[in-house]
Amino acid sequence: MKDYIEERAVAIANYIIDHNATVRQTAKRFGISKSTVHKDCTERLISINPALAAQTRVVLDLNKSERRLAICSREEK
Repeated sequence: MKDYIEERAVAIANYIIDHNATVRQTAKRFGISKSTVHKDCTERLISINPALAAQTRVVLDLNKSERRLAICSREEK
């Protein structure tokens, strides 16, 4: 893997953790696609830094669960 991709994956993970950011917010901040953010966090980061990948996964899973709660509450109205 190219060095700049590894550096980007680590930077993205740190941003997500530090700001409790969503994939969409992170993509906008780094000027890349949501798919790239997702791939960097779920595939590439595991081989670069497994501990950081696990921390990032916790934030992404929390954001996902909050999104689902918001959708369910809108449907009930």
